[in-house]
Amino acid sequence: MEVFLEFIGNIKWWVWVILFLIILGIYDAFVQKRHIILRNFPIVGHFRYLLESIGPELRQYIVANNREELPFNRIERGWIYASAKNENNYEGFGTDRDITQSQYIFINNAMMPFKVEDNHPNAKDPYFLACAKVMGAGRRDRPYRPSSVINVSAMSYGSLSAKAVESLNRGCSKAYAYHNTGEGGLSSYHKTGSDVVFHFGTGYFGVRAEDGNFSMEKMKNLVAKNPQIRAIEVKLSQGAKPGKGGVLPGSKITEEIAEIRGVKVGEDVLSPPNHKAFNNVPELIQFVEEIASETGLPVGIKAAIGKLESWKELADIMKTTGKGPDFITIDGGEGGTGAAPPSFADHVALPWVYGFSDIYKIFKERQLTERIVFIGSGKLGFPAKAAMAFAMGVDCINVAREAMLAVGCIQAKVCHNNTCPTGIATQSKWLQRGINIPDKAERTHYYFKNFKKELLEITRACGYEHPCQLTMDDVDINLGDKSLTQTLADVYSYHKVPVPFKNTKTLMKCPDLGGNYNRKEVAKSIDQDDVRY
Repeated sequence: MEVFLEFIGNIKWWVWVILFLIILGIYDAFVQKRHIILRNFPIVGHFRYLLESIGPELRQYIVANNREELPFNRIERGWIYASAKNENNYEGFGTDRDITQSQYIFINNAMMPFKVEDNHPNAKDPYFLACAKVMGAGRRDRPYRPSSVINVSAMSYGSLSAKAVESLNRGCSKAYAYHNTGEGGLSSYHKTGSDVVFHFGTGYFGVRAEDGNFSMEKMKNLVAKNPQIRAIEVKLSQGAKPGKGGVLPGSKITEEIAEIRGVKVGEDVLSPPNHKAFNNVPELIQFVEEIASETGLPVGIKAAIGKLESWKELADIMKTTGKGPDFITIDGGEGGTGAAPPSFADHVALPWVYGFSDIYKIFKERQLTERIVFIGSGKLGFPAKAAMAFAMGVDCINVAREAMLAVGCIQAKVCHNNTCPTGIATQSKWLQRGINIPDKAERTHYYFKNFKKELLEITRACGYEHPCQLTMDDVDINLGDKSLTQTLADVYSYHKVPVPFKNTKTLMKCPDLGGNYNRKEVAKSIDQDDVRY
């Protein structure tokens, strides 16, 4: 035995390598039958799979140019990263974009920009930018005016990690933005300071009865115990996979997630495509009114847009009865925080710009735009795109992936695999350990601040005080043909209804601003130069 061990010990390392390669080659060529490349090209074929596995990283950092990647190219990500770090987010030497390309946005600046006088509220606070409309004004017991026109979109605890959710919530608190819970229920990580929009879908997580149906009693208790909930959003569909349900595997349901979502530990949970609480548009309206009546809060709906017949029916009933949602969130088909089959992500539902214009026209024709707060969601987290959206009729913008980038997402595109290397879209405790919550909260805060600052600067360049004053004639679109460029009004065949707006000072004094705006305990946690009053 000793002689054998001594013989083994004397074998050179390179002999072991050769033996390993011979065994691997035999296995590739004669044993495994799944991979043609390995069977035909033993050993060497493994390099092909290795290169394929690191292909996205190679393209992202070495091959792709600054404007080439999707969904967010390097320039877009760089602007978000710099803004979130409160660093220089400017460019030098002019634009590197092809400004003659189709769908290119041109914003029509005024000869004389809007002048901010010394006594103007923004002279004291250049980042104040509240929504010009109030959710549920004159209709609900607890109307709500969002204190920020840019807010965090629906991303649940479960799809995002606990540390990522808490970072976003703390950042929203500093920026006076609201935080949409997503359909995973209200967690403790949503309760660190910001206003909250409670969002639920067909699984009714957080307000789920034992039989899987919606529980009004749980909804009432949830709102009563959590005053930071300022509005409720019913998800009809989302941009990533409209009309498709989902399954939350039992292996991902921890005790904490089970308690939050109202499900059982270790059991698969189905989110069906359809709601059980209603089956048609009249029942949807009744459902919305019942929730608003029981909670006193504004209630809205969220959907990606396809067929328009039901939307016309909704608007007709709202016109004749005075009932219905207080806000409508339009999600673009380009949305992407929900894992989805490529067939859905690529082809189902209209892009935001087409979907929103269709819906806005329906409600404009019935003179309903004043009572609805329109929220846009779908790659609008950049000032120029936001200006276009406001010109088309939105009152607020929700951002999802842009907010993820602000807290450190690197667009690895493995959100659905639970292997997110930054710890943002995974439940792995080991991967989450790299997230420094105070630092990432500050980055969320600065992203919102710098976004609002630049959006205000664009607005003033057009001669206005608030983005709600932008019109369809203030933005041109390059059509890429002999028509050259046309205004949004010409392209989408409507003019936005003017939003009632007096001045920023009026918004600042309005008592129905978000609860955080004048909340002293929140102000104490913010740097003195950031305190509004």
